[in-house]
Amino acid sequence: MKYDVILAGVGGQGVLSIATILAVAAVDADLRLRQAEVHGMSQRGGEVQSHLRIADRPIYSDLIPVGGADLLLSMEPMEALRYVSFLKPDGVIVTERTPLININNYPEIDRVIAALEQFPRVVLVDAEGVAREMRATRSSNMVLLGAASAFVPLPGADLEAAIGKVFGRKGESMVAQNVEAFRRGRAIAEGAHAG
Repeated sequence: MKYDVILAGVGGQGVLSIATILAVAAVDADLRLRQAEVHGMSQRGGEVQSHLRIADRPIYSDLIPVGGADLLLSMEPMEALRYVSFLKPDGVIVTERTPLININNYPEIDRVIAALEQFPRVVLVDAEGVAREMRATRSSNMVLLGAASAFVPLPGADLEAAIGKVFGRKGESMVAQNVEAFRRGRAIAEGAHAG
């Protein structure tokens, strides 16, 4: 088994938290892991990208080749479009539907969504809306992780345990909030996947 994930977003959206949770779950499952991160700017709003490679055999490169990713998980729709070249032909895109407009010439969101919908396996999630409904706006990244978990070869229970480890120092209520966001995201993807 080898599973390659590109995580994309902008600074402050929780890309690195997702990468950490996936890494903890993989290591706890005795899988091998390679990870590389690219930061466009060292502040909120700059591009952030992470390559995460999980396997049950040795992995020799930290970077995923173009056309090699099984999953593209993006916190923002235009960032998803930026990295689609990394996706395998049968790869899955899971992305936030709501844009984070941090540049003056951001394209019309309808055009961005239409471009994403041209791919055969795409799950658009209103993670921001789900998190707002929960009164947990900082948990939208966990909603997206939950949606992606329907495709990642790690058990949901292992990912929930990893959420507990990563957020445990922030208290049980923070862990419970993030696990609930994760579960809501997973339910969305399972519903989309079934349909």
